[in-house]
Amino acid sequence: MPQAKYDKVKDILRSMKSVVVAFSGGVDSTLLLKAALDALGPERVLAVTAASETYPTREMQEAVRIAEQLGAKHRIIQTSELNIPGYKENTPNRCYFCKQNLFQHLQVYLEKEGYEHIVYGLIADDMGEHRPGYKAAIEQGVRGPLQEAGLYKSEIRELSKQLGLPTWDKPSFACLSSRIAYGEMITQEKLTRVDRAESFIMSLGIRQVRVRTHGQIARIEVEAGDMAKLLEHREEIINALTSYGYTFVTLDLGGYKSGNLNKMLGKQAQPMTAQ
Repeated sequence: MPQAKYDKVKDILRSMKSVVVAFSGGVDSTLLLKAALDALGPERVLAVTAASETYPTREMQEAVRIAEQLGAKHRIIQTSELNIPGYKENTPNRCYFCKQNLFQHLQVYLEKEGYEHIVYGLIADDMGEHRPGYKAAIEQGVRGPLQEAGLYKSEIRELSKQLGLPTWDKPSFACLSSRIAYGEMITQEKLTRVDRAESFIMSLGIRQVRVRTHGQIARIEVEAGDMAKLLEHREEIINALTSYGYTFVTLDLGGYKSGNLNKMLGKQAQPMTAQ
């Protein structure tokens, strides 16, 4: 079944003739880039990665390495989410402003270099979540071939492993702003604090971590199997995170879950549709 869906992704991409891939180096966009290269060839595919305050240096370095490994043309553009009107106020629609701005930057490659479509790593799982960025994609005609083919994250990982992609078991990643509670102003200081905190915890051998920020409180999410390891390093973590500016350091016993801050939205967080 996953192979049939992957073939469908390639058929969708072939119908587009040429594409600009919004490429983060994550699990989904890496498979999408691989599919685009397989379907269209490297001359008709351009991977573009946006470097900004919300994108850790370690992720950028990995995106560069993966694009090179796949043999893709790759451009890095500079963006600044904190300068986008409406973004730093951190409303539940924050991601709409980010994606709107990103896709506007990518439109330049359609206008000046003749690429015909922009694609990004939307997947089937995303359609049941709070995804304001989907609205921005619909408005600008940006497509998500993985989602159109009905591919789910588990299938994407399976296909990635079969294809020898280094991201097949890579932990899920989202921009650093997703760690800051809605309604709390996003600042460079807070983004840096989150980045340093997560990097420190990852240095202890914990691959999947979120340091959710509620004012001066750090609420650490890791997978259930890593909680014991986290507690083994309790004093080190407390000392490090308080030195970065947190006053309280806590462990979320519910564990890691993508989009956990959306629980704060209640009925506001309805699945996004193409209306």
